[in-house]
Amino acid sequence: MNKLSHLDSQNRPKMVNVGEKSPTRRVAKAQAEMFLGSEIMKEFSGGEIRTKKGAVFHTAIIAGIQGAKKTSDLIPLCHPLALNSIDIDIQEKDDTNVLITCTVETEGKTGVEMEALSGATVAALTIYDMCKAVDRGMQIGPIALEQKSGGKSGEWQRGDD
Repeated sequence: MNKLSHLDSQNRPKMVNVGEKSPTRRVAKAQAEMFLGSEIMKEFSGGEIRTKKGAVFHTAIIAGIQGAKKTSDLIPLCHPLALNSIDIDIQEKDDTNVLITCTVETEGKTGVEMEALSGATVAALTIYDMCKAVDRGMQIGPIALEQKSGGKSGEWQRGDD
């Protein structure tokens, strides 16, 4: 197992020094699966769910983008990054579940895995918030990094380890 990079020699938290790294194109994709249940999925039509609060998926996409942009405000040791793009896609998986995919890209000295995970998670939380009046039994998860590229460690894809 690799040494934890966010601990100093005395095991105290530290922000990783990326000053000597060269910027590279970095991309990460994360997914969150969400169980909505049949009651909520009955409202699914034309790629969207509409509630009294509005268009659920469109709102969740905007919230997920905001979540990815705010990652360094939420996760204490993350570097603030200039992101080139954030793409969030929400698809019906089956008659009770949706799959939220967040892909983030930057040209920088550190990766965007946390931003992709944050974006997918915030989108899922927004769906929960907008649909809880119909059914509080929704479940979020699993949430996982699916792939990343760029940087010293190069390419990684779930299932390749």
